[in-house]
This record gives sequence, C-alpha cells and structure tokens, in this order.
Amino acid sequence: RADWDLFRATGVAHLMSISGLHITLFAWIAMAAVGWLWRRSQRLCLRWPAQHAALLGGVLLAAGYALFSGWGVPAQRTVLMLAVVALLRLAGRRWPWQQVWLLACATVVLADPWALLQPGFWLSFVAVGVLFASDFVAGSAYGAGAGGLLGHVRKFLREQWVVTLALTPLSLLLFGQVSAVGALANLAAIPWVTLVVTPLALLGMLWPPLWQAAAVSLEPLVALLQALAAWPGAVLALPAAPLWAAGGAVLGGLCLALRWPWRLRVLGLPLLVPALCWQPARPAIGQFDLIAADVGQGNAVLVRTAGHALLYDAGPRFGLHTNAGERVLVPLLRSLGVRLDALMVSHSDSDHAGGAPAVLAAQPGAALWGVAVEGSTATPRPCTAGQRWEWDGVVFELLHPPPQQDARRPNAQSCVLRIRSAQGVAAVLAGDIEQPQEQALLARGAPLAATLLLVPHHGSKTSSGAAFIEAVGPRWALVQAGYRNRYGHPAPEVVQRYRVAGTEVVDSSACGAARWDSARPQQMQCERTLQRRYWQHAGGR
Repeated sequence: RADWDLFRATGVAHLMSISGLHITLFAWIAMAAVGWLWRRSQRLCLRWPAQHAALLGGVLLAAGYALFSGWGVPAQRTVLMLAVVALLRLAGRRWPWQQVWLLACATVVLADPWALLQPGFWLSFVAVGVLFASDFVAGSAYGAGAGGLLGHVRKFLREQWVVTLALTPLSLLLFGQVSAVGALANLAAIPWVTLVVTPLALLGMLWPPLWQAAAVSLEPLVALLQALAAWPGAVLALPAAPLWAAGGAVLGGLCLALRWPWRLRVLGLPLLVPALCWQPARPAIGQFDLIAADVGQGNAVLVRTAGHALLYDAGPRFGLHTNAGERVLVPLLRSLGVRLDALMVSHSDSDHAGGAPAVLAAQPGAALWGVAVEGSTATPRPCTAGQRWEWDGVVFELLHPPPQQDARRPNAQSCVLRIRSAQGVAAVLAGDIEQPQEQALLARGAPLAATLLLVPHHGSKTSSGAAFIEAVGPRWALVQAGYRNRYGHPAPEVVQRYRVAGTEVVDSSACGAARWDSARPQQMQCERTLQRRYWQHAGGR
C-alpha cells in the first residue's frame, strides 16, 4: 500500500499497472517478431504480405497478453483501440485522426457502456486526443530537420508537457488532487519503465532470473520517486468544484495544450480560475452543520463551523487493508477542502475507530480525542464529562464519560458530545452508550435536549430508552447502520419508540450520506435522494 501511495503521489501509478502503454509496447514487440519470422518464409510472404501478418499477429498476441494479465478494463480498452487501427490499415483506409479517435471511442463504449463512468476512459482518450491534435497541427516541427536522438528527446519532452497541461484539470475534476511533481517524475519514469523494467518483466516469462533484474531496476526509480514525494506541496489537493467550473478548467487545459498562437492559448487561463479558486460554502458564525458519511455499519460524522472542523468517529475497518477512512472519509474531506482541527474517536470498537489511522495520516495536524489509535503515535486527550470549548460561536460540550469511570465494556466509555449553536439549536452524538449510561446521564441532569440525535449504538435494543428519548426530544434521529447488517440495527422496537415520541428516524442504509444544518434545523438532506444512482430503487429496505 505504501508503494501505491508513493506512485499516486508522484503521478506514475499508470506505469505500475497493466496499462495501455505496456500493452501497446507488447504489441509493437510482437509485431516486430511476427514480421521478422514471416519474412523468413518465401511461401508465407507470397500468400500474404509480411506487414499485414505482423499487424494482425501483434494485435492477437497483445490480446492474449491482456487476457493473461487479467483482462482489466484498461487492457480491454487498449486492445479494442489497437484492433480498430489495425483493421483500418488492413482495409487500406487512411482516415483523419479525428475519425480514428472517434471510432475507437465508439467501439469501446459499445463494448462497455459503463466505461463512460470510469476516470480511466476519459484520461486515456483525452490524452490520446490531445497528442493527436497537437501533432497534427505541429507535425512539421519534427520533420526531417529534427531527426536523430535530439529530435526524439524534444518530441518526448513536448508530449509530456502537453499531456500534463491537458490532464491536470481533468485529474482535479475526477480525483480532487494532482501530483505537482508528476511531470518531472514521468520524465524519468516513462522511459525507464517502458524501455527497461517492462521488457525485463516480459522477458522473464522466457528466463525467470530476469524478473529479479526487473525488480532491481526499480530500486533507483523508487528512490527518485521518494525524494520527489518528500518535496513540500508534492501533491496539490483542491476542493471539488461544481461541474460548470470543472468543465471550464478542462477546456482551459486543452486550450493551453494545443499548439495555437500564444494569443489564443492564454484565453485558457481565465477558464482555470473558477476551479482553482473554488471554496465550498461554510456555516455562518454561530452556526454549524453535520455530514453523516455513508460508511456502512459504523459511525462517522463531520461537524463544521465557520472556521473549524471536527470528525466524530472514523467508521469501520472493512478488511486487513481497507477501511472507511481511506475509502470514504479522506476523499470526503479532500472534496470539501476540510482541514480537521480534531478527530474524536468515541471508543475503541473497530466500527468507530477502524478508519482513524488513515484519517490521521491524511490530516497530521488534527488533535486526537478519545482513545489511542492503532498505528498512530498521536497521544489522545481523554473524553471527560464537563469539558467544554467554543469554536466560532458554537459550543462543544462533553457529557460522558464521567471522571474516574471504571467500565469494562468499551461501549460504556463512549464519548457523548453535545454541540449547540448561538441560537440554541443543538445536536447530540451519543456513540455506543447503552441504557445504563443513558440513565446515568439523566440522573446527573446532563443537558440532553437537542434537535438532532445520533442514535446510540446504531439503534440497538440495548439503547434508546423511553426516558432518554423524552429527555433529548429530537426532531431527527439519525441511525448510521449497514444495509441488512447482521445485528438487525436499528431494532424495530427502538424505531417504534422514536416514532411514538414524534421523532423522524433517518437510516443511513436508505438515506446514504445525511446533511443537516443548525441554520435550517427542520430540513434533512439525503444524498441518495439528491443524487440517486440508476441502480438504487425507491422501494426502501
């Protein structure tokens, strides 16, 4: 995982997978080999031209290599593109590059309509289209007078610059970040991986010791990438801009990449400004908002004020190598341009703390509250009832656990946080407390009244007693639970208790990510209602 993080940070991840570049290189080698062998037979050459046999053989062998490597979507796309170009040449057609490019696009989409939803489709076809367009306009720049090694080096440098200009805005649109050192890293990585590492890896199928040589050849490249990734600002992350701004930025990048006169190319610069300077709206002074992320069976709630942000819990661990922090929360924080002031892990259960290491790694400046996080050196500040602070006119107060509590069950030690706006609108985030802790809160006279309640223990029947619900009196009861989870959360009797109290229950398994704002406390926004996917039906659970 650390290797892939390094490759992404330096913009060379496309070289370290079975990419179109590798398959095209394999096709070129296979075509040369088939052509050489075909020319050794006079009979074969009389039956069919060696050039045609080499072209067909190169495509077929490349298809076999792609199938052998796993037949991933990028591999399928490359084989289809190679097949389209080969068929045109075999048919003696000389189409303009625009028609070849559009035919390849259409072929890929017909074979896989879902390719339009994949970032790789747009990155690969935009890159190829821009290179075609720039070479078509400036093809004479590298004619006979620019031959030899110097001409190839100049062409490679120009193509790398063109692709960087064109794809940087598109990468920001698709991923919310771009490697600031990617162009420099690719200058070294592309020729090294293409001409040294990949051929050694391929030839290793004939002589296995060459695989070790390929591994050794990666070591100096990895050392260079590590040095580049250590530069300040190596990765540029920006908030997700709206579609109109992102589309304008992509068009601006294309304008800058094409070999037009500079007076025309600079017209692309103003198109970049909205996306580069976009800042999502934040709550006003004295107000706060909540975003309950869709993390499945677990808690993760982002609280934002005018100038601060706190993440309450970090969602579950999905497996040994993946968790909600990496897959959901870090991209969410990046898309909103959020720099966390604090991460509060309510207790040590994995469905609350599983994503915390990834969040802390991506947000090293965040203070840690609650419990220690596995794999992190941050020292947590324990949650203790009575702790209180204020951000931008919004009051944060811990209601539980009390000082000196000795509880064996982690649930009983959950941090209970109450957030109150300047206008008195409040929300309570209750972790996994159960009815004994609820009764203790009531006995201490804790200020529980709130408009929104993060339902304790995901709606377990061991929590949400009638007296506790009455004391909170919420307008909204937010349940973060996985779809058809094995625990049966939320329990039907718990949902019924909230409904009897006049509270509307919002279940994340049907709502998706939920948004709530203290300035509009009577409104709850469900992401699956606002942006329903075509595969999501409206039939409820």
